[in-house]
Amino acid sequence: MLNVNRLIETSLSSDVPLINQLGQYIINSGGKRLRPALVILSSKIFSYQGNQHINLAAIIELIHTATLLHDDVVDASILRRGQKTANQRWGNEASV
Repeated sequence: MLNVNRLIETSLSSDVPLINQLGQYIINSGGKRLRPALVILSSKIFSYQGNQHINLAAIIELIHTATLLHDDVVDASILRRGQKTANQRWGNEASV
């Protein structure tokens, strides 16, 4: 999972400070990372020998996170996992 988290951090890195702030906030907001864990476990079950499962796990987690951000905007949510949602901190436009 460490490699997955590193790849997610790298993927969310930008020269735009707001994107870095949002990315770090999202990464550090918690969550079980169940979906990437299932990808990694599946790769072990089927004796996969490559590295693409790390990419797939990160992609799945990023898509899941994007759906949560979108859901928070649509529902005008104030909190997620006990913290202010990204749209509460930076507005709907920035969070989407």
